[in-house]
Parts: sequence; structure tokens; C-alpha cells
Amino acid sequence: MEMDELYPIGDVARRTGLSVSAIRYYADAGVVAPAATGAAGHRLYDVAGIARLELVRTLRELDAGLDEIRRVLAGEATLRDLAATHLELVERQEGRLRTRRAVLRTILRQGSTGERVTLMHKLAGMSDEERDRLIDEFWAEVTDGLEVPERLKEWWRAARPVLPEQPTTAQLEAWIELADLVRDREVRQAVRQQLFDLCTTGAGPLMSSDPMLDAMEAATPIGQAAMDAARANVPPDSAEAREIAARWAGWLAEVARQPDGPQWRRAAADNMELADELDQPPSPDEGPYERYMSLVTAVNGAPERFPFRWLAAALRASA
Repeated sequence: MEMDELYPIGDVARRTGLSVSAIRYYADAGVVAPAATGAAGHRLYDVAGIARLELVRTLRELDAGLDEIRRVLAGEATLRDLAATHLELVERQEGRLRTRRAVLRTILRQGSTGERVTLMHKLAGMSDEERDRLIDEFWAEVTDGLEVPERLKEWWRAARPVLPEQPTTAQLEAWIELADLVRDREVRQAVRQQLFDLCTTGAGPLMSSDPMLDAMEAATPIGQAAMDAARANVPPDSAEAREIAARWAGWLAEVARQPDGPQWRRAAADNMELADELDQPPSPDEGPYERYMSLVTAVNGAPERFPFRWLAAALRASA
């Protein structure tokens, strides 16, 4: 293609993929004017004009408006500015489509009524503040009047769904079900009764007592050190691992009021391996609280598993 050559509109249409009528429209709209007009009044375009028309076609395919295209071609706006604006719009549309897909899938699964569809759409479109407020209201009612330490209530409240900026359809579906669940008064009463029973029967009074909560808080930094070391593939028989195991065994011996020693550490290792076998995500069929936690996990993703077997190996190495 010669830089100083002029091309008739038919050739320009073939080179740019635009129709002749579209090229004429852009010329009449003042977007890309022809470089010259032939003796018979035919429009002629140079290489620069063809390049501008190719850019116009690309921008139109990205849903840019004529005013936006004019500003870009006139140098009043950069392509980067235009791309940023349209990326925001595309992401907003994508989010709306994900929400609609989640609602439609929930309708197919539950066979919802028109009123329920409206509610689901509202739940899916909640802001972060509205979601937090709904969960706060749920826990405020569920824990009101329960005679347990306030920090235990705070631990329960901390288990809440946090939708990412770009949630998947599965996350949205889980949130819709969760939001519907916590609004149900019967569910709130059932969760309240379940937590009451948990704290008042069997080992519940001991496990929810201030001394036991103190002990669990004291174990948090040791457990975090074990998780960090296991994640970093620190050998369980290394000096670092044995030091973590000694801290864990000492903490456990203090809680159980037993002397620390090789036999104690081997027994603790056996218990760690048993705990690894028993550590399973909550079954949604067990009760409303378990269903709540299952849905929170579906929204947030599964938390990092505690390295029971790594700690068991470290305890044996330190015995």
C-alpha cells in the first residue's frame, strides 16, 4: 500500500471490513473524512484514513460511542482512557450476568415463585454493607441472652460470608441460599437452641468457660507457627519443628494438667493423627448451624487445613 496513493471507497471497504454505507456514514458524521473527492464525486481515502477507519471499526466492536471515538481521533482522549472506561462497563455487565445466572439456576433447582424470584434477585444484588448488616442482625438475635463469654460470641460472628469483587456463579448461589437462610425466623431459633445446647450439655460448660477460651487463645500463635512451618515444608524432625512441637506439648500438658515428657508427646502425636482423620467439613445435613457454616465455606472457600500429621511427626521427633 503506497503512502501517497488514494483508494476508492470500494477498496477501502475491502481493506477495513466495513461496508461502503458505514464508511459513508462515518464521513457524513465527521468521524473520518475522505482525503479527496474524485471528478465524479467519488470519495477517496489515503493510508492514514484507512488506518483511522480500521481503528473506528475496532472501537465500535468494543461498543464505543461516536463522541468517544471522535475524542480519541482528535487526540482529546487516549485509547487507555477509553479502554479503562469500557473495561469498567464490561465488568459491570459481567457481574450482572453472573447474578442473573445464579438466580436462574436457583429457580431451576428450587422451583421458586415469582415473589421468591424477586427476593433472590434483591439478595444477590446487596451491597457489602447490606450483607454485613444482615449477618450482624442474624447473630445479634441468635446470641442475645446466651450466657456465654462475649468473645465466644465474637468468634461465632466472625464466621461470615465475604463475596469477592468478581464472585463465581457458585459463590452467588451459596450467598443467595445463605441470605435466605439467615432471614428465616425458625432457622434463627434453631441455631440459637443448637448453640445453647452446645454450651450447656456434656463438655459444653467447660469448653465455653473463660479459662478454656484463655487456653485456646494461648494456643493460637503456636498453631499458626505450625501452619506456617508445614506450608514452608519445614522437616518435622528439624530443630524449628521440634521447638514448635515442644511449645504445643507444653501448652497441651498445662491445659490437661499433666506432666510433659516423651510418653505425653507420643500420646499427643497419636491424638493429632486421630484428629486428622476426624477433621471433616461440616455436613449441611447435621443442623442449621452446620448448614450456615457449609454455605459460608462455599462463599469464602475452604480454610487452610490444620497440619495435624506434620505436628504429629514433629511431636514424635521431639519426644
